[in-house]
Amino acid sequence: MKKVTYQETIDKISLFTISICTIIILILVIGSRVCPNDICLFSTNPHVERFSWDSRKINSNDNAFILDFDRPVSRESVEDNLEIEPALPGRISWAGKRLVYTLNNVIPYGRSYRLSLKDAQEQFRGREELGAEIEPFVGQFQSRDKAFAYVGSEGAETGRLILNNTTKENQTILTPENLTVVDFKFTPNTEKIIFSASERNNNQDGVRDLFIYEVTTGLSDDGNPKIPGQLKTILGKDNYLNNRFDLAGENGDIIIVQRIRKDDPTDFDLWKIEEGKIPQKLNTDGGSFIITPDRSAIAIAQGEGISIVPIQRQQEEVESLNFLPQYGQVLTFTRDGTGAAMINFNTDNPELRYTRSLFYVNNQGVEKELVTIEGSIVDCEFSPNGNSLFCLLTELIETETEFQEKPYFVGIDIESENVIPLLALPHYQDIRISISPDGSGILFDQLVTESMMDENNMLDDMPAGELFSDSAELILTSRLWLLNLPRADSPQASLQELPIGGLKPQWSP
Repeated sequence: MKKVTYQETIDKISLFTISICTIIILILVIGSRVCPNDICLFSTNPHVERFSWDSRKINSNDNAFILDFDRPVSRESVEDNLEIEPALPGRISWAGKRLVYTLNNVIPYGRSYRLSLKDAQEQFRGREELGAEIEPFVGQFQSRDKAFAYVGSEGAETGRLILNNTTKENQTILTPENLTVVDFKFTPNTEKIIFSASERNNNQDGVRDLFIYEVTTGLSDDGNPKIPGQLKTILGKDNYLNNRFDLAGENGDIIIVQRIRKDDPTDFDLWKIEEGKIPQKLNTDGGSFIITPDRSAIAIAQGEGISIVPIQRQQEEVESLNFLPQYGQVLTFTRDGTGAAMINFNTDNPELRYTRSLFYVNNQGVEKELVTIEGSIVDCEFSPNGNSLFCLLTELIETETEFQEKPYFVGIDIESENVIPLLALPHYQDIRISISPDGSGILFDQLVTESMMDENNMLDDMPAGELFSDSAELILTSRLWLLNLPRADSPQASLQELPIGGLKPQWSP
């Protein structure tokens, strides 16, 4: 009997292994192309490899999702069978095996969505016939909760920051009772609010010493519950009085604060506040300011115009990024920062001396005069797509003893410049407006101040708190209202009084 050597044994094992692997490869190759009666040894049907919004919480900055397939598919069969519930109108584009779905409008907030795809088929390269059906796919995603914050104006809520989550139908008091909130801003991810506040009954010589704080909201995009009301002091008591502020940096982690030295009112400047760094004086002369949408620059009124000053500028830089000499105030920017609403106070035109004009300006050199009025241009907000501008204006009315301002809302189409009246209000007193991130409505407040109540109408049971309007009048009470904006299924604006006593409402981003 022939003796089998060690080397021959290894050769036989190797040959057997190679044969088995070859058979498996052939089965996989053949099975991926031929599956009679939809019965295959291996599951080789085409499938969705990735859905970019799967299990995510979507916000107004998310305007498109991606579907990646494992192999070429029939584009027509995918487009015919792709379903989103509730419907999100959009347009489809392709790049190889990748589908990109771009929304026509900002996603409505406070909803859950289901994406499904079935009955689509594989498309062989260079061949007309279609292959196997795609494996059914279902993906889930949500939009951010619809929520807003405001300063309470009644009872134990007076002066405190309150979050109202309309999606969850609950509200949370975020700040302690010893603080009176003056102003606040949401961070871009909605998880925190930066606010200025004074301690109750601690004003000296009628001057409020404002501190800057941050507080957690309990909102989040990652699905993990967060604890609301966690307070942290950012800027405390020192030699300066803190005034207006705005948020910069990608995550709102840079705070730009207008500060005045207590013992030298001429020392009036903007400061940059960053965590872990010494506050930095920016040496930027000017008055009212606003941070640009990319959070990298400051639009500030300087002399006879508006300067755009970079925040992270080098010490040797002394000139602004841009200067717009004909405008006196920037009201707001479009979401993408390409356009802005600005006011010209018409000081250089004797015929228009007592008027002011609202302009639309963009980065392509377009300057459109939208309205010119004798009253006030209180505030404006762009629609999410930047095609429309919603403004609170006032009409100047002369009576026998005084001039009065009657407020009214308008919608302005930027392209056609058509001005559409939306709502007239009974009186004007430091109204704050805020448009929802999905463009569905505008929140605003209606204050009742001490000066608005004459001796015959003064209410004895109306409590006097520590709240003051921007014009330093004592606030007796305030209500919140919602102006529902026109949309496809409801072409007329409608007004809704909210059962909330509060002021300075602001939607979460």
